[in-house]
Amino acid sequence: MLSEFDLIRRYFQRPHRPGQAVLGIGDDCALLAPRPGMQLAVSTDMLVEGRHFFAGADARQLGHKALAVNLSDLAAMGARPLAFTLSLALPAADPAWLEPFAEGLFALADAHGCELIGGDTTKGPLTISITVFGEIAPGHALRRADAQVSDDIWISGTLGDARLALAGYLNEVPLTADELATAAPRMHAPTPRVALGLALAGAPDTGETNARAAANADADSAPVRAGAAHNKRLAHAALDISDGLTGDLGHILKASNVGATLDADALPAGPALAVQPQDLRRRYTAAGGDDYELCFTAPAAHRAAIAAAGVHTGTRVTRVGTIDAAPGLRFVDAAGQPLDLNVRAWDHFSAE
Repeated sequence: MLSEFDLIRRYFQRPHRPGQAVLGIGDDCALLAPRPGMQLAVSTDMLVEGRHFFAGADARQLGHKALAVNLSDLAAMGARPLAFTLSLALPAADPAWLEPFAEGLFALADAHGCELIGGDTTKGPLTISITVFGEIAPGHALRRADAQVSDDIWISGTLGDARLALAGYLNEVPLTADELATAAPRMHAPTPRVALGLALAGAPDTGETNARAAANADADSAPVRAGAAHNKRLAHAALDISDGLTGDLGHILKASNVGATLDADALPAGPALAVQPQDLRRRYTAAGGDDYELCFTAPAAHRAAIAAAGVHTGTRVTRVGTIDAAPGLRFVDAAGQPLDLNVRAWDHFSAE
């Protein structure tokens, strides 16, 4: 039986790479030194078996997703990943689970130059908790409170396939094997939009952003092209869509004291959801959850630059609505007619 420290050494301790953490795994604390003049961005997320993923879920995909949802938070702020900590509660120290979990975790970490610098392990119900650290220049963070009236509302990638996959697994929606296979990767292995977040925040291109975007671009993304990132902030406000667009956009509206109008038929449905009935498409793109795409607001004058940032980072971007002065969130159809969509975002304490 593996001891706690054998487990860490075998699966999670790696050679220290200069330029990231000053001191990594091995002491009571790790040491981070962001570049001079930069601020630290910090976020944490927890995944609990039976709440965030099915019992018996693929370990490699869990390793990827556990880090991806945290990197998505950095992307939403426009921060560059630096390092992360990992805390694991495990029913047993099982090498057959730990090895693929670590592989999935480190494949994504290496793609974003993000070093594991510490954490904790204990015995208990399977729970994965990651805290991620990034850096950002002062004044460049994409905050929820900065949306402005007349801003465009944009979405990265596509929405709804993760929710469709869940519906297929739960037999809520009849899906063919091919449809489920198309939708499932969006549920199990989301793509954190780090390169796009950096571009929206006006982060300088270090030369590695483009290569990482190429490695992590979705199949439906535009091809990555060479070019320098913008040095001015393109977006006003942003967040990542984890609990469904309706609820998450509501956080921006509340923090910024504004309202919004969304075109329900402009919301970009994933390839599996796109062939489903209109009502299902509207509901799952508006409030499906587990998408980990970026929702951001930006002035209309930046439309061309945002489209170029999407091309440069290999990320599809879609304009879906407008920030309004009047409070509340309104939906219209493609013809501009009001829609009454009865949708509700995910809530961790009220959802069954």
